[in-house]
Amino acid sequence: MLHSLRGLVTLSLSLLALSSCAAAQDDYLNHLVFTNSPTPDNDFYTGARSVAPSTLESSDGRLPVEAHTFFTPPNALRLQWRSVEGGSWDAEIRVVSYDNRAADFRGDTLSFWCYSAERIAAADLPQVQLTDDEHNFTARFPLGEVAGTLPAGQWKRIQIPLARFATESIHPFDPRELHSIFFAQAAADNTPHSLIIDEMRIDDEPLPSTVEAGTLPVPFDLHAEAFERHVDLKWDSRDSPELAYTVIYRSIGGGPFEAVGIQQPGLHRYADFVGSPGLKMNYKVGVVDKQYRPSALSRPVRAETYPMSDDELLSMLQEECFRYYWERGSHPQSGMALESVPGDPRIVATGATGFGIMSIVVGMERDFITQPQGLERLTRIVSFLEKAQRYHGAWPHFMDGNTGRTMPVFGMFDDGGDLVETAFLMEGLLTARQYVEHRGSAGQALAARITRLWQTVEWDWYERQSGANALIWHWSPEWSWRTNHMLTGFNETMIAYLLAMASPTHSIPADAYYAGWASQAAAAEQYRAGWSGTTDGNRYSNGNSYQGIKLNVGVGNGGPLFFTQYSFMGADPREIRDKYTDYFDNNRNIALINYRYCQQNPGHFKGYGPGVWGLTASLDPYGYLAHAPNPASDNGTIAPTGALGSFPYTPEESMTALKYFYRTLGARLWGIYGPTDAFNLTENWFSPDYLGLDQAPMVVMIENYRSGLIWKNFMANPEISPMLARIAPPQQPVLASSAAGAGK
Repeated sequence: MLHSLRGLVTLSLSLLALSSCAAAQDDYLNHLVFTNSPTPDNDFYTGARSVAPSTLESSDGRLPVEAHTFFTPPNALRLQWRSVEGGSWDAEIRVVSYDNRAADFRGDTLSFWCYSAERIAAADLPQVQLTDDEHNFTARFPLGEVAGTLPAGQWKRIQIPLARFATESIHPFDPRELHSIFFAQAAADNTPHSLIIDEMRIDDEPLPSTVEAGTLPVPFDLHAEAFERHVDLKWDSRDSPELAYTVIYRSIGGGPFEAVGIQQPGLHRYADFVGSPGLKMNYKVGVVDKQYRPSALSRPVRAETYPMSDDELLSMLQEECFRYYWERGSHPQSGMALESVPGDPRIVATGATGFGIMSIVVGMERDFITQPQGLERLTRIVSFLEKAQRYHGAWPHFMDGNTGRTMPVFGMFDDGGDLVETAFLMEGLLTARQYVEHRGSAGQALAARITRLWQTVEWDWYERQSGANALIWHWSPEWSWRTNHMLTGFNETMIAYLLAMASPTHSIPADAYYAGWASQAAAAEQYRAGWSGTTDGNRYSNGNSYQGIKLNVGVGNGGPLFFTQYSFMGADPREIRDKYTDYFDNNRNIALINYRYCQQNPGHFKGYGPGVWGLTASLDPYGYLAHAPNPASDNGTIAPTGALGSFPYTPEESMTALKYFYRTLGARLWGIYGPTDAFNLTENWFSPDYLGLDQAPMVVMIENYRSGLIWKNFMANPEISPMLARIAPPQQPVLASSAAGAGK
């Protein structure tokens, strides 16, 4: 009893710590405008324009990044101008756009740090102007009014009360929705000037600190784990509202310690890219408070990078992507997967949680976490799902991670059951059920609870209402079947039909697979042609060749790569065959078409080649898009999850991509949870976000390539084989294909 009580207390303290960390991380972004650029040449979220005879230094139309002089390591932004009568210039610094996170700045003062190697008179400093998300704007404010004369060779903090910015647009400027800060030409003194700008924030005017500088908490228990090109740092810290950020210091080869990066409050992990193997480093970390006073530094730790084998690179990638679902990407109360990080900290995603559950199984098997840790987290997720809102057994797409209430993220019609997201979730839960049921009484109890959830999904409710022997994606008690979106293949939704047919309590007839998923009806043809813009494959089967590869099933030339991943993370495509194709072979062909398209690069995008491929759904510089190998759906954006989630199908091509992403792009692309969501080399854009749907395919599909773990456990569920027999071609048993490298 005492042991159980101690465990409950430990768990409660851990949840409290996670909640505090999440709150600190969320609040940090309500104040930050700019601190560092992920790219060393110019910053995507800036603009630089000039009208002759005035000049402004520009790099591809953006502000240059300053890597030698900075306030917060490792870089800052540089304004270098000459103001001349009759000309003009302006430099824009935009707020970073995060997925599912609207600007909500909290504070009454704009502050930033400035540095100039030479003295700049107050009258010669630029003017400052602000815009908001609704394109409202302020009048220009002379920077010199608050900065005075800028001394040479000194950092100076500038603080401008937002009340000093008067609205000049026809509607009021809203500082909470700040979009951009502009620096613009002031006095035309026809003299070159250079100004470095760093650490731009919106805060309340600071009050005197109640904490003595000498008592600031020193980070402790610092650990450094070296890999081939980077070092993963982790530490503990007594966080408080007084802290601004943590500073990371590095010494190479016994040299002096230099500041190389910062980390926001609440996060105690940092990925430091050093660029090559064989380097010996020492590290220390310290915190800085909101008065910009540093603490003492932690005790140093050592690390040495080393050459890594292909197998070691795969383990590294899996563990780092797994951490999304274990650390910051896991809701602190429910354990469900957040839709995105950073994003709205309330929004948990049903499908991403199913993928995260499979990642947790991988984590348990590969000792990223202990078996008891994994069982506790899975039990917490199941406990949340048992109480969350459901609609004839189906969960909504998004929920509030605290309450389990539906969150209609996609609008007012998105307020009910989402059968596809539910299928992704059940794919993960059934995998976990098989994995845990032989792991003691706790595992057996958890498996029984998963079975009850599985039995109460009313798949037949979502089929019998269509009038067409097909599944419908959404149902809402408020809007009924208004959305009327039938699940029609080939796309990512096959798993919904497979599970609906396999259900022990609410199954649908086997002919729904061919009548609905592989439908030949006119409505199905129109649906396929409508989203693809082609009639290729509009009758489900295709038969054409693309990039020299025949495609049996698929619309157009196959579509984005997530079609070959989401339904097949648990369901083993080597064992799925219908009268049209073998789905492992078909998925492999879709991946190879994607790869060869990127090698051909008809859009002439920068960087495409053997190591840069993988068109799939992801964020991009303009929003979110299901990127695919066709001119209409390819804008130069590559998502690592595309190529790296294709390892079972294209092991050699995927390994080449992994090495390029890590060794060549790592300093810009890699973060604490592996590669971020996407990048676009043409636009010099690297996503600041991680997505819950995109980290898991790298964990799970690589594991399926290496050991077949997730495929084996999902397929071992007793309901699966009889279901597959119902769609198999007559007289042809369902046989595993000889997929080289898959599940070896």
